[in-house]
Amino acid sequence: MRISRVSVILAGVAAAAMLLAAQGRGGTPIGGSTTGGNTGAPSTTSIPTPNSPSSTSNSTNPSIPGRGEFFFGKVVMPDGTAPPMGAVIERVCNGAARPQAYTDNDGNFSFQVGQTQEMLPDATEEANSPSNSPSLRGISQTTPKNGAMPYTCDLRASLAGYRSDLVSLAGRRQDDPNIGTIMLHPYAKPEGLTMSATSALAPKDAHKAFEKGLEAMRKSKLEEAEADFQKATDLYPRYASAWLELGRVYELRKKLPEARDAYNKAIAGDSKFIKPYEQLYMLSFQEQKWDDLAQMTERVMHLNPYDYPDAVYFNAVANSQLGKLDLAEKSARQALTMGSGNPKVYYILGVILAKKQHFKEAAECLRTYLKSDAVIDRERVKQMLAEFERQVQAKAQLKPEP
Repeated sequence: MRISRVSVILAGVAAAAMLLAAQGRGGTPIGGSTTGGNTGAPSTTSIPTPNSPSSTSNSTNPSIPGRGEFFFGKVVMPDGTAPPMGAVIERVCNGAARPQAYTDNDGNFSFQVGQTQEMLPDATEEANSPSNSPSLRGISQTTPKNGAMPYTCDLRASLAGYRSDLVSLAGRRQDDPNIGTIMLHPYAKPEGLTMSATSALAPKDAHKAFEKGLEAMRKSKLEEAEADFQKATDLYPRYASAWLELGRVYELRKKLPEARDAYNKAIAGDSKFIKPYEQLYMLSFQEQKWDDLAQMTERVMHLNPYDYPDAVYFNAVANSQLGKLDLAEKSARQALTMGSGNPKVYYILGVILAKKQHFKEAAECLRTYLKSDAVIDRERVKQMLAEFERQVQAKAQLKPEP
């Protein structure tokens, strides 16, 4: 009976996941909201953007390391040698990164939470400041008394040109301050480009039409902008940036098939230009084309696997909808390690884990998500959490006694 209740709850997860994902463009998607299975669901217009600073506000969170906790460890390069002196150790809590220490000549580091020196102030020191910046909130000044620290924070090293292993502090005890070894990995040069390489090759007249289109866009003269961008692409069919802007005009004018065609022509003009892929996967999301969403986000992840956490998040949403739970879980966890600052990653990961009957960790994810101000349907998420907790208790009661 309990499992059946979970099935009922998860039956509405598709709509909730879509609403949560819709924040990828800061509100109701261009061209209309999603449809199907959304009866009674809250409007997407109140959903904050993925990097909303409100996701870090939680000044009384007991599951984040308390001021005074001590940690030490070591950072190494792929060949086992120490990195250059001065690699930064960062503590990441609910998407907010805070520098804590530097490595020494041997790659060793140590720090005490709230006692950073010659670095940016720790969040605990800023919590009571007049400005109380959202980016500085969220670090608890209290610790549990049972010796176990269910941290939601992670540690990583920061060094230009390298990505870091992420070390979770979840479940770490106060009497175990040794973080161990963090490895740095060199970034491969990403294939994807944020600016199209074909723009520099555009003829003078095509470039002039493109600039006129941008000016018309700034003045919200969409018909003029459409004509200017169309002229630019007629003069230079490989003008990927012009095709991109023409697609955006089509979206604003609710011409979604034409927008999709324009984005595809932008990709045909420059296959390494990432922005049209982003526009396409958002269109696929709006239209609930989960296969297309998965394929487009996978393409972005291939072009640049380091700088586009939103694509990784939407990939998790797509694969969850497709029932490819292992792939969905992998993408959700990758989005967390990328430090996207999007608290809804915890929600989608919790949903995925619940579908896989991993209720204990699913509950932990929802608890973390509920600590954020980004939750738009708090009571519904609380009901899901309560059911997951009941499932955990039921499993515990079924264990045979020794």
